This record gives sequence, C-alpha cells and structure tokens, in this order.
Amino acid sequence: MTKEKKVLPPHQGTSSKERNRVRFRRNVVEGAKPSGKETSSECRRSVAREGEPAGVEGKEFVVGAECVRRSGIEHRKAERDENEEPGAGWLEIGPFPADTPSERLPAEHLPAIFPRLAVTICLKSRILSTSLMNGYMPGTTPHSGGDRRAYYLRLIAAASSVFHLRQILSHAIISGQHPDLPTTTKIIHRHSDLSKPPSSALPLALFNSHPQPDLFLLNVLLRSLPAASALSLFSSLPQRHPHLRPDSFTFSFALSSAASLPSPSTGRALHGQIILAGGLDTDRFIGSALTDFYFKFMQISHAEKVFDQISHPDTVSWNSRISGLVRCCSFLRAVRAFGRMVALGNCVDSTTLAVVLPATAELQDLILGRSMHCLGLKTGMEDQPHVVTGLLSLYSKCDDIPAAEIIFEEIGQPDIIHCNVMISGYSSTGCIRSSVDLFRDLQFSGWRPNSSTLVALIPVTDPFGHECLCREIHGFVVKTRLDLDLLVSTALTTVYSKLNDIESARKIFDEMSEKSLASWNAMISGYAQNGLTESAISLFQDMQSLNFKPNPVTAASILSACAQLGALTLGKWIHQIIIHEDLELNVYVCTALIDMYAKCGNIVEAQRIFNGMSEKNVVSWNAMISGYGLHGYGHEALRLFSEMLSAQISPTATTFLSVLHACSHGGLVEEGHDIFLSMARNYGVRPRAEHYACMVDLLGRAGRLIEALDFIRTAPKDAGPGVWGAFLGACKVHKVTSLAKLASEKLFELEPENAGYYVLLSNIYSASHNFPEAAAVREAAKRKNLAKLPGCTIIEVDDVVHSFTAGDRSHPQTLAIYSMLESLLGKIVEAGYQAETQAVLYDVEEEEKEQMIKIHSEKLAIAFGLINAKPESEIRIIKNLRVCLDCHNWTKFISVITKRVIVVRDASRFHHFRDGMCSCRDYW
Repeated sequence: MTKEKKVLPPHQGTSSKERNRVRFRRNVVEGAKPSGKETSSECRRSVAREGEPAGVEGKEFVVGAECVRRSGIEHRKAERDENEEPGAGWLEIGPFPADTPSERLPAEHLPAIFPRLAVTICLKSRILSTSLMNGYMPGTTPHSGGDRRAYYLRLIAAASSVFHLRQILSHAIISGQHPDLPTTTKIIHRHSDLSKPPSSALPLALFNSHPQPDLFLLNVLLRSLPAASALSLFSSLPQRHPHLRPDSFTFSFALSSAASLPSPSTGRALHGQIILAGGLDTDRFIGSALTDFYFKFMQISHAEKVFDQISHPDTVSWNSRISGLVRCCSFLRAVRAFGRMVALGNCVDSTTLAVVLPATAELQDLILGRSMHCLGLKTGMEDQPHVVTGLLSLYSKCDDIPAAEIIFEEIGQPDIIHCNVMISGYSSTGCIRSSVDLFRDLQFSGWRPNSSTLVALIPVTDPFGHECLCREIHGFVVKTRLDLDLLVSTALTTVYSKLNDIESARKIFDEMSEKSLASWNAMISGYAQNGLTESAISLFQDMQSLNFKPNPVTAASILSACAQLGALTLGKWIHQIIIHEDLELNVYVCTALIDMYAKCGNIVEAQRIFNGMSEKNVVSWNAMISGYGLHGYGHEALRLFSEMLSAQISPTATTFLSVLHACSHGGLVEEGHDIFLSMARNYGVRPRAEHYACMVDLLGRAGRLIEALDFIRTAPKDAGPGVWGAFLGACKVHKVTSLAKLASEKLFELEPENAGYYVLLSNIYSASHNFPEAAAVREAAKRKNLAKLPGCTIIEVDDVVHSFTAGDRSHPQTLAIYSMLESLLGKIVEAGYQAETQAVLYDVEEEEKEQMIKIHSEKLAIAFGLINAKPESEIRIIKNLRVCLDCHNWTKFISVITKRVIVVRDASRFHHFRDGMCSCRDYW
C-alpha cells in the first residue's frame, strides 16, 4: 500500500525564492539536512537574507574575528527529493512579512548582545530545536506585530534552558523582533528562573540594547541579577537612565540585594533614599522589604520601628514580621506580634500559622500551641503541609511525643520533611531508639536521607550514653559523602564538643571547606563548655580577623567563656562589640551579659542589665538570683525569687539550686529549709543530688552538723558523694575531726580516685595538730598516685592575664612584687595585723609558718595589681581554691592602707573588700 503524499500548503503572495528559504529554515528547525541541490554556503546566505531589510546588500557586520557578508546572490530552486517521505522532519513555519521595516535590525545592537553574529549562532547551534518548538509554533508565523510578539512570548515561556533562550533571541534578532520591550522583559524574567546561580551578562546586555528601557523592565532585571550587579545598576540610574524614577518595587528589589551583603550600610543608605523620596517609607511593599532587611541583620528594634510606620499592614506584612522575629530568636515577641495581628482584625492564613508555630515550640508553651492547633482546625488549615510540619515540631519540642505521633500517623503519605521533623523530635526528647527505627524505615521505603535527616538523627541535645551511635552516624555520613555538607559538619562538631571529645570536634571544624557563622559558633561554644576559655576567646578573635560578624549566639557563647575565666575587661569588650555591631539585646544575649558581669564581680552592672530587660525568661531570673548568691546577697536573692513567682514565672530545678546557694552563703538557714520543702510540695520539682548537697552545706556552714548528718541519712541513696563532700567541708570549717573521719570514709568508698577528699581530711588533721594522721592520709594518696590541685591566682591588667602560684618567682616583675609585699607587711603590722599561722598545715616552726603564708598566690597577685593597675582602680583576682583565713584577714588590712577596693573570687563565692570590711561578713 503506497503512502499518500502530504503536500505543503502553498504560500500565497510569496516568490519561489522566499519559499526555498522557508523550506531550508524548516530543515534547520528539525535538524534535517539540506537537499543536495543546496550548498552549505548558499544555505547560509539564504538564512542570512531571511527578512532582510532593504538596502543592506553588500554590507559587512564584523563581530570579534568573524564577519558574514550579506550578498544578493540568487539561490537556486531547491527541490524535494522524490524518495523523501512527504512531511518527514518538517514543521510548518510561515514567512515573515516582506515589508519588515529596516529599523527592526539595527547593526549596532548585535555586538552588545553576542560575541558572534546572531546569524552565525542561528546556523551553528541549529536554533529552535524540535523539543522547544513542537507544539508552540503556529502553522503560519503571524504577520501583525501583536501576533508576532505573542508568538515569541509563547516560545520564551516554553524554554527549558538558557540555551533555548539564546536560540529564541537569535531568531528574534534575525526576524527584526528585537529590540522589543515586552519580549526582552519576558526573556530576562525567564532567564532568572533558568540560570542557577544567577548570571548578569545576558540580562544586562539585553537591558542596555534598549535606548529607552521602561521601569517595569528595570524592576524585572533588578530582581533577577546577583546582588552586586543589581546594586551597581541601581546606583548608576541617575547618570545612565535619568528618566527612570524608582518606585516601591524598585526600592524593594534593591533592598533584597542589599540584605545579602555582609554589612547593613548599603541597605541603610537605601533607607535614607526612600525617606528622601517622600511617602514611600509608609508603603506596604517597601515597609515589608525594609522590615525583612533589618531582621536579616538581627536589628529587631529598627525592623519593628519600620513596620510600625506601614499604613494598614496586611497579612503578608505581619507574616514577614513574625517570621523575622522567629529567625532572630525573639520568640516571645513573635507570639505577641501574632496576638496583636489577630486583635487588629487581620486575616490569618496558613503561612501565619506556619511561622508562629516554631516560636510557640521554642517557648515550649504547650497550652498556646494547642490553641494554635485549634485555630488551624477551625479554619481548615491544619492539613496544609507546612502547618503539619509546624505542629509536629511543636509537640516534639514540648515533649508531647504521643500527640506528635498521632499527627504523623494521620498523614497519608509522609514525605522526607515530615520524617525529618519526627526523627528530630525523637532525638531531642531522648527517644533515640525510635529515631533510629524511623531512620531505618525511611531508608527501606526508598527515600534517600538528606543532610537535614542526618542533622535530626544526631543526638545533639543529650548525647551522653550514645557515643557509639554518634560515631556510627559519623561513619555513615562519610560513606554517603554528606560530611561535605556544612549543616552536618556543624552538628557533628556540636555533638563531639558535648561528649568532651574536643579534638574530634576541632578536626571536623578544620576540615570544613567553607565555614558558616553557625560553624564558628559551634566550635566557640564547644571550647567554652569544656572549660577551654582561652581557646574559645582565641577562636573568636580568629573569626573576627576573617570578617565574620558575630550574631547573638556568638555573643552568648563568648560571654560564657569570659564568665568562666573571670575576664571582666574582655567581657566588656564583647559588650562593646554587641553595641557597635548593633546586635539585638535579646533575652539570650542579656542573660549571658548578666551571667558574665555577675561572675566577673560587677554585680551592679548585672543588676542594671537585668532591670532594663523588657523580656525575661526563667534563665534570666536564674542568672540574676545566682549572681546575688555568688556575692553573698542572700536577702536580695530571696526578694528576686519572690518577684519571679509574682511574675507568673514557674521556677525550675536550677532556680531552686540558685536560691539555696544564696541562702547558704548568706546564712539564711530557716528560709533555705522552707524553700527546699516547697520544691516538691508546691511546685512539683523533685530535688536532685545537688539540692541535697546544698542543704547539707547550708546546715554545715551554720554549725548545725548533727542536723546535717541526720539530713544525709534521710536523703535518697542516689544523693551521691556530693552530700558527704559538703559535710566534710563543714567539718573542716568547724574543726570537728570525728565527724570528718566518718565523712571521709564514706567518700573514699564512693569516689576513691578523688584527691580533693584526701587533701581535705589531711588539712583537718593538721589544723587540729594531729600531724601523724595528716601524714598517713597524704601517704595513702601518694600510693594511689593522686595529685593535689595546686593553688593558683590570676589577675588581669591592661587586657593581659597574669597567673601566680604560691612562692612563684617566674614572673618578670618578681623583685618588684616581693619588695611590694615587704613594704605592705610592715604597714599592716603597724595597723594591727597578725598572721594566722594555723593556715599552715605542716609541722614546722612558727617563724617558718609566717614565711610560708607570706607568699600565698593571692598575695602575690594583689601586690602585682597594686604595682601595675591604675591608681584608685579596683583590684580583681580569681583564686581556684577557697581563700585561706590569713589571706582573708591580710586583704582586709590592705584595703585600708591602700584605700582600694579589692574583689576576690574564690572557689565558692565573691569577697568584696572595702575599708577593712568584707562583703561575706566573715561567713564563707
């Protein structure tokens, strides 16, 4: 059976030469070879002449090293091969109108757009491939300008690669369609969708090919360009395109680019231009962009001021504000903003619920979270995927795993995001087995775990007891090459730091090809948590040298290191950085500042910051109560505890521990005992081992040793060695040898490798002049290879930390220090000072005892401070052990004769010496 030939419809009103050119064009579109009767050069000339304006024959257009000569050579008639199946490889394209005006193809536009002549590109790249054109090109190319534009717009919308866009643009240049504003705008818009990462060469060339671009084209271009190119174009507008007056969209897109820069200075300059433009700062679109910009730089106060100037903010604007507050970790403000949004009558959509649910989860406010869930049910938005994810996270972080499991099971086909949230919920609540099981189910179901899956699986919250699992996960990460992922590497750094494996954490950190701010924060925090404060501070300085700007997490971590080290000067420097960088003083940063100032001896500044906080959480209250306790202000701590309860803040186990410590150092025995009893009875907080130890210390310091012993006997068996350690310390203070021996026997059973208990018992025997027993205890410790922790005192002068041990002569200023000690000793002896030689725990002559106590480390540090510190400035020292009785009395006299305030932080508390008096009132 013979196939019926398909005859192409004739082109009315066209010559045979034009039909031949159209036929060859169809061959180029479909990839078909030209017939044998058409030479390649003739075909090239044929395409070159397609739609050619009158009067350009014989001219040369030179681009780079290539030139194409347009000539008037006539083409021979191309005939179809009789053996060819009619219609094979053909796509019907009508000719372009013969009367195309010559202005459609200005020669000067071509070099600006392509490195080679568009005609050459059309031929060499076989433009307008079948996959692009099939189904989108009409049977006959439209003749009218409007139809022709629609024709190209459909092609641009169908493009699936940047290469396709270049083909279409080449075709538009040949046909005379370019330059055309709507077509160019559509190409740039589609280019931004297809070009990953965004590039600027082609969009800018297209924009510059228009002598009079309009504002809409400019806005589309700004939105599609990389940040640096967009801002450069925006700044050049007054010189290059003065007719373009930026509108709200122009400024918004420029602000979006400025938000991706490392510094907010460019965005602030744009904000100034917006204000000068007059009235635009109240525009809803610009207001939302400015709000988002300031949130990205953690400048919450600026963001909220800008938002408050928006006239009639809509739901999208409120969503941007709530989302920004959540990103800045201001969760309570986010919830309050949501409440204000609802109160003002704004509609709540699924995005609103999705952005406010994380804030509720971080606050662990289950009641509020359930209210949000009810709102979702009533409005029918609870089934939205992002709302479901938020609900899963909410119940997981509020430790309501059964509720999270119900929601998870109701999902018809949970995707990997739902599984990741559920795995994270299991891990964060300690359900490690469930998280591992779900991870395995995920693998068996065919889903490939991504970086978020591994981050969720790593038990960062509580890794203790799961070190083997952490290393197995690390091995899986390496095998799947996810160790190159920044999020996974940061999570591994965090978990190894918490497992006290700081070497592994640092190795992972050093192997990161690129480090994010979160990575720096994880390593700095790891050092601080492991007591390696100097390493934390050094790493922070390295981070600054690489122009990484700290965020609130960085500030909180490094302030914690300063608090442990007692480095007040360094802590003040960090405080200045926070102010200079305009970091938001959120609840976490303020709490870290309170803790730092309190532990560095400046309780007044800590109190000032606490009183100035607009938002306080339970950690903030705990830090201030603990600070009062460290400084011996027991009554102030109790007052603050009462205010906390009045503010409807539920106390935690840490709160009660801080209050009990304050009562212990302040001698408030009855008050402390009542608070201890109220823990479980009134607040449902079960006392832990440290609470029992604190109660023993409270009774023991007050000399009520029998009560303390009875209390120990009624304590749970899991109270541990802490209670006996506190009891042994009380026996030393009150020199009760018989009870001390009982306590030490218990401690040697519970913690036989702790050298501190042997030292304490030896000192008790020495203080009661039972030197043989003291020697026997020291010998027992020596047989066990237990070493005593040497006493050490540090002092910071001119940003440099100096360390001293007893009898230290290694300091460069040793001669001056010992000379100052002799001078001070003569003056205080005249004032009535007498050495407390009972502090010497060796059986030596009295005169030798006086020589031994004269060179204690705290005395050397104070003498150094008096030599080098500024006149009338405070002297601040930190001792790693409890200050001895003689040094305590000696410092009282020094504060009188030098008229200086001396602040001493020992192992248990602060001592503020002023005018011969100590803040502890000799109760320590």
